[in-house]
Amino acid sequence: MKDLRDFIRSLRERGDLAVVDHPVDPVLEIAEIADRVVKAGGPALLFRNVTGSTMPVLINQFGGHERTQFALRTPSYEALGKRMLDLFDLEMPEGMLEKVKALGRLKDLANFAPKMVKKGACQEVVLRGDDVDLGILPVLKCWPLDGGRFITLPLVYTRDPRRGVRNTGMYRLQVYDRNTTGMHWHLHKDAAEHYREAGGRMEVAVAIGTDPAVTYAATAPLPGMVDEMMFAGFLRGEPVEMVKCVSVDLEVPAHSEIVLEGYVDPDERRVEGPFGDHTGYYSLADEYPVFHVTALTHRTDPIYSTTIVGAPPMEDCFIAKATEQLFLPLLRLTLPEVVDMDLPMEGVFHNCAILSLRKSYPMHARKIMHAVWGTGQLQFTKFVIVVDADVNVHDYGQVAWRVFNNVDPKRDMVITEGPLDALDHSSPTAFWGGKVGIDATRKTAAEGHTREWPPDIAMSANVVAKVDAMWAELGLGDLPGRAGR
Repeated sequence: MKDLRDFIRSLRERGDLAVVDHPVDPVLEIAEIADRVVKAGGPALLFRNVTGSTMPVLINQFGGHERTQFALRTPSYEALGKRMLDLFDLEMPEGMLEKVKALGRLKDLANFAPKMVKKGACQEVVLRGDDVDLGILPVLKCWPLDGGRFITLPLVYTRDPRRGVRNTGMYRLQVYDRNTTGMHWHLHKDAAEHYREAGGRMEVAVAIGTDPAVTYAATAPLPGMVDEMMFAGFLRGEPVEMVKCVSVDLEVPAHSEIVLEGYVDPDERRVEGPFGDHTGYYSLADEYPVFHVTALTHRTDPIYSTTIVGAPPMEDCFIAKATEQLFLPLLRLTLPEVVDMDLPMEGVFHNCAILSLRKSYPMHARKIMHAVWGTGQLQFTKFVIVVDADVNVHDYGQVAWRVFNNVDPKRDMVITEGPLDALDHSSPTAFWGGKVGIDATRKTAAEGHTREWPPDIAMSANVVAKVDAMWAELGLGDLPGRAGR
């Protein structure tokens, strides 16, 4: 797949796209339809008759695990995670054969580097200056108390003013008028750091409607030295073609549907929000930088790509679930004792992390808690729950059983403070607050538990097998599953 159009064509062939020709309003109506469809596990949606615009609207392109895996060119998250582990293996190679393999991996990574092209489909139509009008875009108002219409699936391109390195992030844009928007990058984000260090006007470019693997790459919590567009090339299996913008010194994916170019000024801020956010609550209005659009380019017949967020499950939940499984192998590079990890949708992926552990020594679970709080975007996690290796972290019933039965609150709960996501409304202070670690592992005498720890109740394996074999003769219907088996 080269671009968003190829993806839409593939979805249609797979029977995973619903085309809607009935007139719909981008103010609230599309959001209500999409909310129902994503929660029902429905298809991607292409609205071709949108009030006030000639552009079709694509939404719910990541709405489901199977569709997200298809977008990321993989049969499973585990398969892609294995590819990532092989690519980013940080162990020092020993022997000539291992050195050759390591060089091969570096060469493979270099093959995924973005490729510059002279012309891009995203610049078939070029609007500058007074001709720029964001009103031509079918931008959604998603929820009744939103402060306006928001561009919700933008790839925002900035450049580190110190190192000259490109960064791609995803930050919503509230449309203020025909050529200005808000720029909602949070305090902890790379682009916000570029903004603080620019020392003056900073150029920005925004791509809308890209190959979904490119879109996903903008959301991935990558190390600072890894270019998101190179990671996108890794996902795609081929480089992303990039083209130079027409009015700023930045590059964008050449096959984007729509591109906004312009600047932010460090001395200019404006109230942005409220916005119905992925927490299921409105993020409150606050001051953010203003993005001035100096050029708007697009394909001859552009498709506007968007999403909505709100109470889970939503599209962003499936994007985050992909991240959970793709980056687990990388977490294991520094924490090899971690067996598995789950970031519950209900915790909107930065409020709770459940990890299973091959426990080797006293207080091992606490090491994992503090490691989580010191790792990249996991630093924002409010609740870290650690269970033993034999617990399925994706089975919340199993996890709850272990927490409710294995935890002595006085001994096994750690309460501390640290950074919180900017959207967290529970803390009395912005950007930081309380955190809880819960050790639900079996306790040993070395950890001060001098009483005998009871074994789990489990039927003898030979009896289970015997009953399985006779079940059909008992007249009790289908064989029910057994918890923990």
